[in-house]
Amino acid sequence: MARKFTSYCVLVGLILSQIYFVEHCFAQKFTFYGSKKREGMDFMFIKNLIVIPLYINSKGPFNFILDTGVGSLIITDPTLVDSLKLSGLKTTKLYGMGEGQEIEAFRSNEINIRINGTHIERIPTAILKTDIFNLSNYLGVNIHGLIGYHFFDSFVVKINYISKRLSYSLPEARIRKKGEKFPLVIERNRSYIFADVETSHQQHVKVKLIVDCGASHALSMDALDGKAFPLPKDTISANLGVGLSGVISGSMGRLPKLTLGKFVFKDILSGFPAFESLASKIGYNQQNGNLGAEFLKRFQVIFDYQNSALYLKPNQEYGRPFEHDMSGIEVYGDPKNKSRVFIGRIEPNSPAEKAGFMAHDQIMSINLKLIEHYTLEEVGKLLKSHDGNTILIEIVRDEKNIIKLLKLKRRI
Repeated sequence: MARKFTSYCVLVGLILSQIYFVEHCFAQKFTFYGSKKREGMDFMFIKNLIVIPLYINSKGPFNFILDTGVGSLIITDPTLVDSLKLSGLKTTKLYGMGEGQEIEAFRSNEINIRINGTHIERIPTAILKTDIFNLSNYLGVNIHGLIGYHFFDSFVVKINYISKRLSYSLPEARIRKKGEKFPLVIERNRSYIFADVETSHQQHVKVKLIVDCGASHALSMDALDGKAFPLPKDTISANLGVGLSGVISGSMGRLPKLTLGKFVFKDILSGFPAFESLASKIGYNQQNGNLGAEFLKRFQVIFDYQNSALYLKPNQEYGRPFEHDMSGIEVYGDPKNKSRVFIGRIEPNSPAEKAGFMAHDQIMSINLKLIEHYTLEEVGKLLKSHDGNTILIEIVRDEKNIIKLLKLKRRI
């Protein structure tokens, strides 16, 4: 029997791709100041998400997630309305994946953005009236929103996940593009790629996937031939994330094979969102699924929207197996104090529950190393490091320090 599982591996790239309003009134793109044609910058890489600083209306910097699954600029922190002294905002209804109702947001075409030596004026923007995603606690740093299509449509963008370096250049600049080239289909401000998937029923199918660096999972399969994508034999029930309309329920499992050109991945982890609750809201006539950052980070990636191309060059992460959390613990951090890390959720019947961990326990140390010396990314890797590994975790509960042993177990 499938077990209840809670995770936030599916984030807002796919979710917010359903937001549309008047985006085509302005044809502006990002441009460099002066005569520059290329530039680079370092980025933070947290829980498979790329975080970059940007300035809004000459104020900032603000931390934004770089996300190929997003069309308009999305401001998730509603307090920016006051701090930026925005006026003349109009209200719109937004919808997306999840089990709840629509939410309200402001929309604006009066936002100017600067990223390093580049800028864009009057970028179409949605400003959520409520921070439903709580990305700041999820990532442990202040997150103010997401930026996507307009940046990628303006430049040739190279992502080096190993060095955590972003390079971008004007389409006419002469740069060497390394890696295997794949055709991209750009539709409604999103990029798609075709791949071959083998289902657990030994069916080989060609699938159309959103290429989404703003989704932290490896793969999400939504539909096939207008119906729910066939589930593998072994799955666990899952809350796959939080969408605009609430919790995204579904399952986690493994597909026997995914083939992309000469690259072949076996036993790849995939989420399977509940079809019935979502198809009636957003439909599944545009794609079969979503290819996320857990997959992309195994490559040096170049996005060339102007020439409808994607380049993938394997890096040192290429051969790493796809693993899911082996603890049953979800952790979150205090963006104002990196030494404050808490347990957010405990999966029923998981190793963490059996070891006596509880939601809201504060983690003080792991393997005798103080928690402030870990990033949330490093904690996540520890919790899915190896089947049978034993981890020593010190927690505080009810003002008492408690030391517990957690034995990891590969559950899917």
